[in-house]
Amino acid sequence: MSVGCCQNKGKDLEKIRNQHSKILWIVLLINIIMFAIELISGIRANSLALTGDSLDMLGDSLVYASSLIVIYRSQNAQARVSLLKGFVMMVSAFTVLVRGLYQFHNWSIPVQETMMNIGILALLANLSCLILLTRHREDNLNMSSVWLCSRNDIIANSSVIVAALLIRIYPSPIPDLIVGLLITFVFTKSALKVIKASQRELLVNIK
Repeated sequence: MSVGCCQNKGKDLEKIRNQHSKILWIVLLINIIMFAIELISGIRANSLALTGDSLDMLGDSLVYASSLIVIYRSQNAQARVSLLKGFVMMVSAFTVLVRGLYQFHNWSIPVQETMMNIGILALLANLSCLILLTRHREDNLNMSSVWLCSRNDIIANSSVIVAALLIRIYPSPIPDLIVGLLITFVFTKSALKVIKASQRELLVNIK
């Protein structure tokens, strides 16, 4: 293999990493802003779905930040960070579950208008993130796990909107609780997927 070929591949790899870095910085900023908006709105509206979605935004912010840290490091380092992402997602799922139990005990109806408005805003924000990440989802494990987190956000946002519509038709905390538990299930399933993929990658690198 010629030196020129190796140099070209090195430049291509550097270009891809720079693209990843720019995209991750953008989605990180979007998620931090939406985390604050959803958390405050969720608490004020007494909505488990919004609160759970805000914790998802926080978890994703940590995911994107950790992805930026290892973007120029080895596959082994990226696999370790992906493993950390999986555990962060598991903690988020547990937090939403605890919040759900508290909400069930209080049994209060969330503010439907707030849920709808913030749910739509969050959906638009995460659709933007997903579009940015889709092109690079197959580049490596790091970007693949990041894309998976963003895809889950779309599911969670859509569920919040559906819950808001159901509450308008049938004023009850039940739709909100169901969505909150659904988000917990999605978090857990995705977390296990990321953890297993990371463990496989680490085992391959050890061998």
